[in-house]
Amino acid sequence: MPSSPYTHTIGSKAFQFSDLKDLLAKASPLKSGDCLAGVAAESEAQRVAARFLLADLPLADFLNDTVIPYEEDEVTRLIMDTHDADAFAPLSSMTVGEFRDWLLAYDTTAKELSRVSPGITPEMAAAVSKLMRNQDLILTAHKIETITRFRSTIGLKGHLSSRLQPNHPTDDPKGIVAAIIDGLLNGIGDAVIGINPVTDDIPGTSELLILLDDIRRRYHMPVQSCILTHVTNTLAIIEQKGPVDIVFQSIAGTEGANTGFGITLALLQEARDAALSLKRGTIGNQVMYFETGQGSALSADAHHGVDQQTLEARTYAVARQYDPLLVNTVVGFIGPEYLYDGTQIIRAGLEDHFCGKLLGLPMGCDICYTNHAQADQNDMDNLLTLLGAAGVNFIMGVPGADDVMLNYQSTSFHDTNYLRQVMGLKCAPEFESWLKAMGIIDDKQRLVSNAAPPRLLSYLKEI
Repeated sequence: MPSSPYTHTIGSKAFQFSDLKDLLAKASPLKSGDCLAGVAAESEAQRVAARFLLADLPLADFLNDTVIPYEEDEVTRLIMDTHDADAFAPLSSMTVGEFRDWLLAYDTTAKELSRVSPGITPEMAAAVSKLMRNQDLILTAHKIETITRFRSTIGLKGHLSSRLQPNHPTDDPKGIVAAIIDGLLNGIGDAVIGINPVTDDIPGTSELLILLDDIRRRYHMPVQSCILTHVTNTLAIIEQKGPVDIVFQSIAGTEGANTGFGITLALLQEARDAALSLKRGTIGNQVMYFETGQGSALSADAHHGVDQQTLEARTYAVARQYDPLLVNTVVGFIGPEYLYDGTQIIRAGLEDHFCGKLLGLPMGCDICYTNHAQADQNDMDNLLTLLGAAGVNFIMGVPGADDVMLNYQSTSFHDTNYLRQVMGLKCAPEFESWLKAMGIIDDKQRLVSNAAPPRLLSYLKEI
């Protein structure tokens, strides 16, 4: 019987790994989801052995060995068919370990990272992340600037944007508008004003879109709105000439998991083309908003024995195909079955942000957890601060950090302001000008105490 192509000995113990996906899984930091899937390392010694082997693996091997067969999965086909060999050329002689050293080098600049990004496959990004400490993930991601535009400019160095998430348990217009006004008065909403609807159908979604578009137009806000409904609903609303700014969809890293979401790559392209045809952007035309999260393929029983972090990185290959405005890893939302505690959630958030940025995406993070996870708001404060240092493009703004519709814990309006104050960050420049004109912030970027422009408050009385 032939020996494994991946064998490493520590002391008298020889560790063997059956193939590339087994090696990647065993090299991963501990995640409860990988334990659930039966792919996690059985010991720290096995994990170290896998990392030794991974460090010496040539990056070029990832172009010849797929973790999910090309013939079986359209995400694999997308990754291989769109690979940019010219962009990969500067990295082609490197091992995974050498790639890590190059990413961390003083001389490796944002321009160089941008130049090679189309040549990096998701599996390469996942592999190098498995050799990195948290600070390595932060340092590399911090170098990268990914800028997107629709009505506001998101991702500039020295800036932090936020999604205003005014969810309501009954989609009550007054409750939604009250949350929007509260967020605006806290300088929140420059990434997107996005609602998760309770009534996820075309009539209900259309009503919410009209509400958001009316308040935006009335107060000349340089923001974009989005209802986080299924892409097929959004397509139907576009056909009805509804006021769609941004198309939302949850996506995953395997064809099977995307089938579970009710989508194909062709459907995503159709939705992007439809949104572009509306020409609603004023300073840019990036019209897609994707949400992701480690564990989604496993929860759909479509993981193919691949570890959840590698599958998450493959999700970013799907996202970058459609030039999105926003990509948001909803890091702790699925639950402790996949990320058990604060330590695992923090690690996953940094991994996702790093891999997404490395692949050229405008990464944000819903820094969150469910109430049955072994995590608390202090863990979220830690991840929030670490992602701020890493240069995250945007975070969530949820009233009180407690989403009363989705029943999970996220980040509040105050959390965005905390990070802006501590790290000297600004909101999007167009939004900043609007906030000043409305008297919500002063010339030093500080929120004006008790700022409540009568024009904004009067809108509540009209609903």
